[in-house]
Amino acid sequence: MVADEIASAENFWHSIRREADAVAARDPVLGKTLALAILDHPDLGSAIAFQIGQRLGTGDADRAQFTRIANEAFRAAPDLVEAASRDLQGIVLHDPAITALLPPLLNFKGFVALQAWRVSNWLWRQHRTDLALLLQSASSEQLQVSIHPSASIGTSVFLDHATGIIVGSSVSIGDEVTIYQNVTIGRKEADPGRAPRIGRGVLLSNGATILGDLCIGDYAKVGAGSVVTHDVPAGCTAIGVPARLTNCPEAGLLA
Repeated sequence: MVADEIASAENFWHSIRREADAVAARDPVLGKTLALAILDHPDLGSAIAFQIGQRLGTGDADRAQFTRIANEAFRAAPDLVEAASRDLQGIVLHDPAITALLPPLLNFKGFVALQAWRVSNWLWRQHRTDLALLLQSASSEQLQVSIHPSASIGTSVFLDHATGIIVGSSVSIGDEVTIYQNVTIGRKEADPGRAPRIGRGVLLSNGATILGDLCIGDYAKVGAGSVVTHDVPAGCTAIGVPARLTNCPEAGLLA
């Protein structure tokens, strides 16, 4: 796959199936696993729904229920599958540790958690709020990723090493954002009506906390363990507690 070449979900699914066939032929031990996870499914949406059910459910009935809910959402809103495809392709394109398509689909819980959020967000917009919150709770318990169904998230988003990630109500996250482990994005108690807005291509390093009515500009970076409570202009890096600005495109923006 060449950078900046994003395939449709249908074409991408064909590539995934070819890879699964090749892996199953090369290592028969994985044959049954790949059949259940990939080869028995007609399309990418069905395979992702299966992953959501397997990861969020704690018993056969739960797994089947979560799978059915995800399949319902994907059939009603095919754009969710296209978004999932872009998320997965973004991981493959931008993570140098990834050399194949199957590992992030089958093994990266951050990818599954993000797609579970996409289903919960669809339910939220259909006014099925109780079911949406049930999916959020299951994702928090089973995957250690809690994203409120009312949040807004773009595509080609990567939750890397996804443990301890919290995204609160009404948070907005743009395309091509990378979020590492133990990141919290939410509103301040003193101003519950306004949530952070995260721009395109932003990098939020591990342990970062983003709180309040603020904007992280496009392609900005937030350093590990930093606490951000004010705007970060586009292209700048915010580091420290409280965060200060550095490496800004214009010297006048340095704090």
